[in-house]
Amino acid sequence: MTGASLFGIEMVNVFLAMAILIVIASFVSLYRGIEGPGIFNRIIAVSVIGTKTIVLLVLIGFIYERPDFFDIALVYAILNFIMTIAATRY
Repeated sequence: MTGASLFGIEMVNVFLAMAILIVIASFVSLYRGIEGPGIFNRIIAVSVIGTKTIVLLVLIGFIYERPDFFDIALVYAILNFIMTIAATRY
């Protein structure tokens, strides 16, 4: 095997499986954002989707061995935080 492995499984496959699970969990959060009982529940659901997007960017960076995705994820995290604070303030 050329790449790293975990219990005989290629790490790229593990990262892809994690990415698929995160996308599925994002759809659950999207449902909560659409059907939420209040505005604050919807804001938190959108913030959770943003956080999961950050994790997906980091996973993509690991899969393709591109460290640029980590910088993009950090910028997106800052924007997600500012958006959440601004939305809850007004």
